[in-house]
Amino acid sequence: MRRYVAVAALMIAWLVVGATGAGAQSALLNLPRASQHARVTQRLGITDITIDYHRPLVNGRKIFGGLQAYGEVWRAGANENTIIEVSDPVTIEGQPLAKGVYGLHLIPGETSWVVVFSKNSTSWGSFSYDIAEDALRVIVKPQTIENHEALSYDFDDLKPNSAVVTMRWEKVAVPFKVEVNTPEIVAQSLRNQLRGRVRFEWQAWDDAAGYLLTEKIDLDEALKYSNKSIELEDRYENEMTKSKVLAALNRKGEADAAQKKALDLAGPLQLHAFARQLLSEKHNEEAFTIFRENAQKHPDMWFVHTGMARMYSAQGKFDDAAREMKLALATAPDSQKSYLEGLVRQLEAKQDIN
Repeated sequence: MRRYVAVAALMIAWLVVGATGAGAQSALLNLPRASQHARVTQRLGITDITIDYHRPLVNGRKIFGGLQAYGEVWRAGANENTIIEVSDPVTIEGQPLAKGVYGLHLIPGETSWVVVFSKNSTSWGSFSYDIAEDALRVIVKPQTIENHEALSYDFDDLKPNSAVVTMRWEKVAVPFKVEVNTPEIVAQSLRNQLRGRVRFEWQAWDDAAGYLLTEKIDLDEALKYSNKSIELEDRYENEMTKSKVLAALNRKGEADAAQKKALDLAGPLQLHAFARQLLSEKHNEEAFTIFRENAQKHPDMWFVHTGMARMYSAQGKFDDAAREMKLALATAPDSQKSYLEGLVRQLEAKQDIN
């Protein structure tokens, strides 16, 4: 008798908002469901936000203010709990929500909706919803849209640290904004990652230092990471990173020393790339010095001639620049020849290639 009561209860649940049409249904067997299962994930920084739900169809019905009354808790989908999982702490409409898995419920209203994040994520629908289990509630404004037959969740208005989650169904869209503090999350993640196997690799420490430098956070820790990378293997890359960190810390003398050491360790292509960077930053004289020194040390490298051509072009010496570019063209790999031929034509037309 108890089993039949349970089956009857599940069938009643199926008949409430979420049942969308004819088809075989079973409370006990794995059969196709009228409201199909879906899962959508968006990564913000290194934080994953996943919504797991079932997609009922409108199927000619009036949903909100009809089958689903205003002011009543709704499962935000069909069948089992709609679930939202966040792999790191986030804020929802500016309110903090801890890392975890939550049952997602909605309370429809004519002019405002309530978005509920419940600590209980393993129930069927909203029938056993308990307000005491709320982790967070936020109030949002619904939007009127063209009829949206199958319920969906989308991530809209994507930015590096935020997105707007939007539920769309029938003629209603319900958005709520999710934000993450990516720099803080990544900084903590790096501390954890650098305790693993990668701690024995110079590049891992250098990459970590580079991230903190780019985000301009915890430069003292970035310097520690640079020093650890150099301790493992002293290279052009990590000495240059250290130089940039020291410069950001306003320790110019030490920054210059680290840069000099980096250039002493650099290969010809690294020197060429650094000189081009200086040229793009309008540090012309420094760039010219490196282009010349590279040409003296490595006269047979094709790209070294392109460096000299760029130097002469910046100086307005287009004939000299064209001559150097033709020397580069003579020994360059086939994949580069078309590009270099174009540069030769520009130089012959007295056009600066920088």
